[in-house]
Amino acid sequence: QVQLVESGGGLVQAGGSLRLSCAASGRTFSSFAMGWFRQAPGKEREFVAAIVWSGGNTYSANSVKGRFTISRDSAQNSVYLQMNSLNPEDTAVYYCASTRWSGSSLLKSARYDYWGQGTQVTVSS
Repeated sequence: QVQLVESGGGLVQAGGSLRLSCAASGRTFSSFAMGWFRQAPGKEREFVAAIVWSGGNTYSANSVKGRFTISRDSAQNSVYLQMNSLNPEDTAVYYCASTRWSGSSLLKSARYDYWGQGTQVTVSS
C-alpha cells in the first residue's frame, strides 16, 4: 500500500499561482511514477502532469504546458505541482496518484494504483 496526502489547494484570483504538494508513504518503492489529475464538477477526471521517480522525466497535458510544472523530491517521497497563470478553467479537485506503469500509461487514470484524497483549487475571475 502507498498512502498519498495532498496539500496546498485553495482560492486564488485569475493570474495567480498555487503550489500543490503530495507526500507519499508506505511501500513507495513499488511506485514508478507519480501523476496529478484533476476533476471539475460534471466532468471526467483528466490528466494534468506526471513525473518518473528515477530520472525525473516529466509529461504534461497541453492545456497546462508552460503554466504548470511538476517536480519531485525523492528523498522526501514528495511530488509538487507549481501552477502559474491560473484561470477559472483550472478550477477542480486535484488528485495525486502513484503508478507502477510507464510510457503512455502515465496519461491514463486507470493505470494508477493509489490515489490521494484530493485538494480543491478554485480560481476566481
